[in-house]
Amino acid sequence: MPPWRFCARSSRKNSRDPRPTRNRIAPTPTGHYKRRVKHLLSIESLSREEIIEILDATTEMKATRGRHSAHPLRHQCWAIMFAKSSTRTRVSFEVGIRELGGDPMFLSSNDIQLGRGEPIKDTARVMGRMLHGAVIRTFAQRDVEEFAEYSGIPTINALTDEEHPCQILADLFTIREKRGSLDDLTVCFVGDGDCNVPRSWIWAAAKLGFELRIAAPTHFQPPADLLARAGGRIAVTTGLQDAAAGADVLYTDVWVSMGKEDEAAYRIAQLSGYQINDELVSIAKPGALVMHCLPAYRGKEITDATLEAHADTIFQEAENRLHVQKAVLSMLTR
Repeated sequence: MPPWRFCARSSRKNSRDPRPTRNRIAPTPTGHYKRRVKHLLSIESLSREEIIEILDATTEMKATRGRHSAHPLRHQCWAIMFAKSSTRTRVSFEVGIRELGGDPMFLSSNDIQLGRGEPIKDTARVMGRMLHGAVIRTFAQRDVEEFAEYSGIPTINALTDEEHPCQILADLFTIREKRGSLDDLTVCFVGDGDCNVPRSWIWAAAKLGFELRIAAPTHFQPPADLLARAGGRIAVTTGLQDAAAGADVLYTDVWVSMGKEDEAAYRIAQLSGYQINDELVSIAKPGALVMHCLPAYRGKEITDATLEAHADTIFQEAENRLHVQKAVLSMLTR
């Protein structure tokens, strides 16, 4: 099953099943037909048109918060299944599901049999008969894809080691809000260039056609086969100043991701020169945005002074997780 699919939901044998079956192609007010989303599992398999559609829907979601005319998740229960801890992701999904009329059910890996080794496909088959959708934050990308395949319910990747699609959609929306468009855009990612966030940035740049520069030590650069598959205007370098020169956006993430704690000392030593600070900002384009997906470790990947100087953008970026995820949730249930 492709990571992002537009398709009709199959009808249920039990006619008394209360779950909605209307996930079919439906006419718009102009009489045109749009395909419907089944899952959001990666940026990789989104088209340019699909990304733009999500961003446009996010604009409406943000503008009408608190006065939505429709509540597409009404009478629905969505599982929020996290094997990794979270602040922004959990809060934004729980709030978003409630604001769209649904009920979130938070489940950690310790709460369900997955924590005791039950196969994902078995858990998925059970949950697919009881729930309306699932938001999953875990380690392996294949786990999310397998759940989507066997559950038959809309599934959202809330972070894996491979990708972080909801974060990058919120980042793109924030950039468009701040700049007015994504045209003539150059993004510079600084730090660990082979973690989930820059991997999703790679696919976003390939789909939308903007320039992406990744400044990272050699052992923290994305693999050549990924870059070859993605194509696009993507440059990888060890030269931090060269990558930042004239950039519209400077972006960073933590040096020690969840699951990498045993490598902390090595990572900090290797990445210590790849920091966003006032000096680096002065090399970027005047008025450049500084962004961080949070949590931030001040004094490491970004200085306290630089984060505070750009706090408005960074915390607007965090807020936009709510709005973009509500847009995705709404699209999954149409």
